[in-house]
Amino acid sequence: MQYQFNVKGMTCGHCERAVVHAVREVDTEAIVRVDLASGQVSVESDKSRDAIAQAIRDEGYEVAA
Repeated sequence: MQYQFNVKGMTCGHCERAVVHAVREVDTEAIVRVDLASGQVSVESDKSRDAIAQAIRDEGYEVAA
């Protein structure tokens, strides 16, 4: 499945790596693309959208509905 998330609070490369790491903790095979300028995170994964969003939230970022 392909998911799009609007993630608030990402400002730098460290933030990008943290989000990618959080998603890959849920699905090691996930394909994650982060656009810091727009706050968009695109994820290709077989895991649920909710599980991925929660992993990003657990990392300390806000995932907009």
